[in-house]
Amino acid sequence: MLKAIIIDASAVARGLLNTVLLDGGYDVVGQTHTCASGMALLLKHQPHIVCIAREQIESGGDVVREMKTNWPKTLIFMVSSEFDAATVQAGHAMGVNGFIVKPFKADTVLNTIRNTVIAMVKRQRAALAAQETQDAPGTQDAPGGAGAAAPAA
Repeated sequence: MLKAIIIDASAVARGLLNTVLLDGGYDVVGQTHTCASGMALLLKHQPHIVCIAREQIESGGDVVREMKTNWPKTLIFMVSSEFDAATVQAGHAMGVNGFIVKPFKADTVLNTIRNTVIAMVKRQRAALAAQETQDAPGTQDAPGGAGAAAPAA
């Protein structure tokens, strides 16, 4: 079960998103109203998913970059009642993986998270396959430099 943390100043929004995530099979291990206490929850629980309100990101400085630096595999979802192209672009530039729109529609929230998780797994598998291809025998230079022939037996 994937662990999630919710960071939002609105207790109502936290409660609704908590219900959606729990009903969707996620384990909500913590919820808070500030970035500072959210970082403490991240440290304690090492979640797979963080849902953080846009207002928290904007007032918290480099909170997303700090999360990405310390927990690079954690998926970060920005939560807001409205998104414009500039906000989405800025979110991606900071490292936000997905966007959840208020008011919450359970199916939309769960599909957004699911699709983001699937996309991340596909990227990781592709990167792993590329690495294996690169490391496969016969693709590296022979000992002694490029083009050096192996000694005959």
